[in-house]
Amino acid sequence: MSTAQDLSTATWRKSSYSNGEGGSCLEVADGFPGVMPVRDSKVPDGPALVFPAGSWVAFVGAVSASGASST
Repeated sequence: MSTAQDLSTATWRKSSYSNGEGGSCLEVADGFPGVMPVRDSKVPDGPALVFPAGSWVAFVGAVSASGASST
């Protein structure tokens, strides 16, 4: 069962790999124990996906280990 997260007070941040030109970026919000909210920076008022924290850590680790490029 999932529960809705109130993200109205979230402080969103982009990756340090993002450029300043407003490109296609994901934003994440810290401070939500046990979960990682993620949204599209181009649609800040749109929906956010909320992942279990462990799943998000595994995803980021897999992307880092793959050597995937941001280009």
